[in-house]
Amino acid sequence: MIYTIRKIKETEYHFLNDFLYEAIFVPENVQAPPKSIINQEELQVYVRDFGKKKDDICFVAEVDNKIVGAVWVRVMDDYGHIGAGIPSFAISLYKEYRGCGIGTALMKRMIDELKEKGYEKASLSVQKTNYAVKMYQNVGFEIMDENEEEYIMVHRLK
Repeated sequence: MIYTIRKIKETEYHFLNDFLYEAIFVPENVQAPPKSIINQEELQVYVRDFGKKKDDICFVAEVDNKIVGAVWVRVMDDYGHIGAGIPSFAISLYKEYRGCGIGTALMKRMIDELKEKGYEKASLSVQKTNYAVKMYQNVGFEIMDENEEEYIMVHRLK
């Protein structure tokens, strides 16, 4: 599959709501939550006023001029928060574009960007049963902590 990775344009920030919903891990044989779930405060922290903070960075993947995935970071008090000044990752792709290497390419591009900007670490939270755990490990994330359902993972960028 041929795809392009580029920085998101300000006029495209509204797509982050779609990708926030797509980022919700839904195990097999479990009904997906209603789209309105993204309006909950603990999820809006990922997208509200995106682009207004200096640490807001987003890349999108395009296939045939259609945005099919996004990876974004911001310094926020989210599920994967591990400390002040450390950006947390969010990533998702539309289902039909998963398993094609696009997510890995998005992650690597963001990791390179964070290194260039001088960040020392980045973090994320992921459900233990999510198939993406392996991909996160393959791009350099390590399990730092865990609870009953999730891993908190960190990437040491320096």
